[in-house]
Amino acid sequence: MYRVSLKNVSKSFGEQTAVIDLSLDIKKGEFIVLLGPTGAGKTTTLRLISGLEKPESGTIEINGNFANDLSPAQRNICFIFQQYSLYPHYTVYDNIAFPLRSPIQNFSEEEINNRILEVAKMLKIDHKLKSKSTLLSGGEMQRVAIARALVREPLIFLMDEPLSSLDAKMRDELRFELKRIQQELEATILYVTHDQVEAMTLADRIGVLKNGKLVQTGTPREIYEKPSSIYVAKTLGNPGINILPIDSFNLTDIPSQAKYIGVRPEDIKINKKIGTKAKILIIECLGAETSVLMEVEGENVYSLLDDSDIAIQEGDIVHIETVRRKVIFFDKNENIIQNT
Repeated sequence: MYRVSLKNVSKSFGEQTAVIDLSLDIKKGEFIVLLGPTGAGKTTTLRLISGLEKPESGTIEINGNFANDLSPAQRNICFIFQQYSLYPHYTVYDNIAFPLRSPIQNFSEEEINNRILEVAKMLKIDHKLKSKSTLLSGGEMQRVAIARALVREPLIFLMDEPLSSLDAKMRDELRFELKRIQQELEATILYVTHDQVEAMTLADRIGVLKNGKLVQTGTPREIYEKPSSIYVAKTLGNPGINILPIDSFNLTDIPSQAKYIGVRPEDIKINKKIGTKAKILIIECLGAETSVLMEVEGENVYSLLDDSDIAIQEGDIVHIETVRRKVIFFDKNENIIQNT
């Protein structure tokens, strides 16, 4: 039985279609990330599952039960928003306790206290329980919001870019904490983001959305190595994938219907004598790796090198090559050509 199942779900707002014929099954204990730009339909999908919006067509099942007509309170789902939505006049303890003190719950104060202490220790905010929420840092406030969700033990957590308002260091720290907690609790999470790093590091599976359509689902490795289209290929990777004309490299056994090739920056190697001629434009040191922007027959091409690669300087004329098996071929419609 799937924890949540969407079958051919669609939703419009006036003339604007937000979600189109979307089908997605989420297993218990699975961490799924929906990835896509603003307007792709990510948040609307969460709102449909939570009951904040109703689908115009299709069905939503929660724990095997038809849920289209259930109110949000009847679905046993927790929604964590981008903004923390804490009660400013409450302490951290009372903010976390709030959902457990709802009239529809039946917890004793001892049970509430035990749950709060457990999740507070897990999220490393147990020393802040007596503090007012207005005195917390952004990272601490988001930890409180997550703790408030965890104490409920819902069927599924819906998370709408919960880390996007944090600085980079805090975002990295909370990302690791969130994955650790999810694995420890075997929690089911549907998480939406436009951040490819979050998608790659958090997800068991990624669903890529484009203009309301779910265009591909798969593990992070599957999406990265075998994207269904150029659009999907561009959603992952930093620097991004190089999309080039079919004749950019001296490749053999090119599929007849191929129009473009996709080559990841780490699969482009630089040398002095062999391969396609390129001019070094910009070199950026990223620590353990170096990003190199080159010009190749009027096209910008990125390469990602490690410290053992050839010494180069901006303005150098070099040659580049790639491994044939690493090249992804796309047709004139920008869709992948299989079995290449």
